[in-house]
Amino acid sequence: MTKTEATAEVFLTAFKSLPKGTRETVIARLADDKELREDIIDIMIARERMMEPSRPLKDVLKEIRKTNKKKWNTP
Repeated sequence: MTKTEATAEVFLTAFKSLPKGTRETVIARLADDKELREDIIDIMIARERMMEPSRPLKDVLKEIRKTNKKKWNTP
């Protein structure tokens, strides 16, 4: 276990030991902070997609251009 993982484990253990109402308040305060909220969302998305196969950037950009072209050429 790395130092970072150990630190996270200590914080998580302390958080879980709090009463439910206090945990909800802590989560609400985290969500109220725009930068933290965005970081949490980014981390959650990355963790959900971790097992997806990677794709070359050029393929992704090609798909985006194709999609945008269709979108703007539709009557």
